[in-house]
Amino acid sequence: MKFLDLARVTIRSGSGGAGCVSFRREKYIEFGGPDGGDGGKGGDVWVEAVDGLNTLIDFRYLQHFHAKNGQHGMGRQRTGRNGADIALHVPVGTEILDEDQQTVLADLTAVGQRACLARGGNGGFGNLHFKSSVNQAPRRALPGQAGVEREIWLRLKLIADAGLLGLPNAGKSTFLAAASNARPKIADYPFTTLHPNLGVVAVDDDGFVLGDIPGLIEGAHEGRGIGDRFLGHVERCSVLLHLVDGTAEDVASDWRTVVRELEAYGEGLAAKPRITALNKVDALTAADRGARQEELEAVAGPVMQVSGVSRDGMQDVLRALKRQIDEGKRVAQDETEELSAWHP
Repeated sequence: MKFLDLARVTIRSGSGGAGCVSFRREKYIEFGGPDGGDGGKGGDVWVEAVDGLNTLIDFRYLQHFHAKNGQHGMGRQRTGRNGADIALHVPVGTEILDEDQQTVLADLTAVGQRACLARGGNGGFGNLHFKSSVNQAPRRALPGQAGVEREIWLRLKLIADAGLLGLPNAGKSTFLAAASNARPKIADYPFTTLHPNLGVVAVDDDGFVLGDIPGLIEGAHEGRGIGDRFLGHVERCSVLLHLVDGTAEDVASDWRTVVRELEAYGEGLAAKPRITALNKVDALTAADRGARQEELEAVAGPVMQVSGVSRDGMQDVLRALKRQIDEGKRVAQDETEELSAWHP
């Protein structure tokens, strides 16, 4: 299945049915009068997060979703049938954006969450609705209210506890494969990873979800390389693991490049808790390890050493990630309890 994290679709809610102009005429019945019923309501357009999906690929081939119109009213005081609703099933973590791609209409972060994107039009009143003591034979009815048509964007942001960052070939996919059962593509050329990957990491009888995104290069926020659009998949992470290739010529410059792209992207990514690790230390001598670590610590602060191939230092890095994730959950829970306890 191909990965797609951005799709544009057109939705339209159903129009309401028109009211009916009708009069009761039956043999042997003395009194007649208006008996036109109201039109039925048009169907709504909903979006719902469901389990078992991890891509928006279905919306590449089906991009128009129209709810049913309401049925017209009928004589003998019969109201038209309401139009059927329609639901768009999306993966958990999908944001619904307006046509400007800036306004967030809904953010579905849990299975079963639903949001109404377009309300169906109300049905029109039949002539029975206008009957009164001074107008006993009304000959007018209202048309149904038109449905709403709009274009929206679906943007998927994968749900992960921790995210991997780094330049192409920094060893992110190798680290993910070594730390979890995920099997991302691994090769010795840049941009091996073309779409995000998720893996479940087990550490100290507990676990968390680790996400890997394509590598960043200088100018990614301007569209260079693959660009920075995949950074949206780590916006929800509690902590970021920044892997720096220890075999690179200038590890400090590589670190600065990624940090500058985070700052240019915005969305609070640069301010997120971040752990810096010197990767591929299995390919370095002990002296080179120390020199590269000192060089990186001069710009990045504390630096850990790790190797996805030999797994040196991996458990220490995973435990550090787990501590940051637990701390983030604790802070979020405290904020929730504080908000729930507040009352005017």
